[in-house]
Amino acid sequence: MGLLCIKDSGKYGRGIYATRDIKTGKCIEVSPVIVSPPTEWKYLKKTVLSEYYFTWGENYEHKALALGYGSLFNHSYTPNATFVYKLDILSIAFFTISDIKKGEEITINYNWYPEDKSPLWFDVID
Repeated sequence: MGLLCIKDSGKYGRGIYATRDIKTGKCIEVSPVIVSPPTEWKYLKKTVLSEYYFTWGENYEHKALALGYGSLFNHSYTPNATFVYKLDILSIAFFTISDIKKGEEITINYNWYPEDKSPLWFDVID
């Protein structure tokens, strides 16, 4: 059995959950990404994929869809994980920033910085 699984979060639909206890600082996922240039955004924003992208690139001018579990982590203003862009290998690495118990949802702050409380494009249920 793997470290992560997908379950219904009861708040935002699907979410990512720990299948066993995970210590702080553990890399829990490395998701390859598919990068979309700015010229394609007008098409992507008309699809459901617009809800799952990350900004990408040196100046964040691109959008990227993370494969694997990457685009399914839900948002929290009190996240227990964070992410780091790996531009050179076209991937996003996700790391725990606190201990996570078996069965606990793993969340990230969509504003990138775990302490950033800036408003998002949807109502946050935290």
